[in-house]
Amino acid sequence: MDEKTVISSKAGSASAVEYVDPIYPQDEENFMTDEMKRRRRKIYRRVDLRMIPILGALYAISGIDRTNLSAARVAGMHKDLEFQFGERYSIVLLVFFITYFLFEIPSNIILRSVGAARWLSFIALSWGAVILGEHYFQRPAPEHVHMLVVRLLLGLFEAGFLIAWFYSINIVANAFGSLLAYGIIRMEGLGGLRGWRWIFVIEGLITCLLAILGYFLIIDFPDKIAGFKRPFLTAEDVEVIKAGLNQDRADAEHDPFTGVKVFQTLCRWQLWIYSLLFMCMAIGVYGYAYFSPVILQGLGYSTGKVFLLLAPPALVSVPVAIIVSYFADKTRMRAPFIAALAVMCTVGYILIAYTKQNGVKYFGVFLGIAGANGSLPAILAWQANNIRGQSTRAVASGLQVAFGAIGGIYASLTFMEKEAPSYPSGLWAGVAAQLFIVVACVFMTAFHYIQNKKADRGEILIESLEGFRYTY
Repeated sequence: MDEKTVISSKAGSASAVEYVDPIYPQDEENFMTDEMKRRRRKIYRRVDLRMIPILGALYAISGIDRTNLSAARVAGMHKDLEFQFGERYSIVLLVFFITYFLFEIPSNIILRSVGAARWLSFIALSWGAVILGEHYFQRPAPEHVHMLVVRLLLGLFEAGFLIAWFYSINIVANAFGSLLAYGIIRMEGLGGLRGWRWIFVIEGLITCLLAILGYFLIIDFPDKIAGFKRPFLTAEDVEVIKAGLNQDRADAEHDPFTGVKVFQTLCRWQLWIYSLLFMCMAIGVYGYAYFSPVILQGLGYSTGKVFLLLAPPALVSVPVAIIVSYFADKTRMRAPFIAALAVMCTVGYILIAYTKQNGVKYFGVFLGIAGANGSLPAILAWQANNIRGQSTRAVASGLQVAFGAIGGIYASLTFMEKEAPSYPSGLWAGVAAQLFIVVACVFMTAFHYIQNKKADRGEILIESLEGFRYTY
């Protein structure tokens, strides 16, 4: 019963090889008994209960850590370190994304090679230590130069840590991160430290603690569990999971990296479009994350009120993301929802830029944050739906998230300090990015429709798998 049955089939001129588990074949609904189905649901539930809390917490704290500079800014760091001169603040923001971009794909490759538990806990512990180091800067210039180095290191260690499944948890965490920052700055003067310094201390310590827990709680890839010497799942449990993966996309077996595979993956033009989509929406996410506190402060609100006002828009993003994900899965369509959210984000930009009433501007912040945050999971899922192979998936997701870093650089450069707190150039640059998303969604939908029709007629084999069709 341990042997694999290999079935070769041909479609057109291409051949497909499917590995079918004799216990849990791909034709699950016709073969699996009720007991087998109950067992698989039980295993999945055990994995979910163990993985979602720790990975969700780690991903959430990574989002808080990379954007806490905006909280520190409105809490006094801007004046203490003299970031108001020139474009120091924007430069400190953008250098994070340089290393984040350069090391995203290498980090994904290392993750698959050494295992999720070891690698994710290591990089989380490393960036937690870096966050702790940010509170030590005591004097103005050249302390902004030291901050550049710290942000470069933070980008290095956070590269590779973006998991679409836990994005809603991250949105909630960002909302409560604003409330947490509001509470932390009230520690002003404690231990001789300014309130903004305590933001880095507290959040850095939380990150390090979660990293240590992650080492013991994260479950590794199926092919690495047995070698980790503390397996959470039995060998039979692993086979059940692998059979489910094979039924879903026929790529449960480890697909080793080679230079040729990486090159071939990078030559697929569709992946660059998905990456550009992610980049353009990341412009909205980072633009709002880093500069909406400054915009709200410029409307005359106190530091405390700014932190309180940042929480509701982030919380509204959660049901938006969940509803979009539900209907996108239900209809097997992503592009219409992504385009609609891009339009929502655009309306938010325009309201902030041109209306005079504070309430209407704040409503624009709601629309922009909800549109940007609600769309990112759909963009990640759209690419994941339309590719196969573990090595291909790792390189493609790394490329996509790396382009998100370019979006961060774009936002950092277009939201110029000399235009604070209204940032007209940054807002219009954001509008341009959202309009590109709409055009790209129309183009990719047309391409996928044409390819699916060709596959229906037997003219092509999509992703080397019989029956595979692109998601619109």
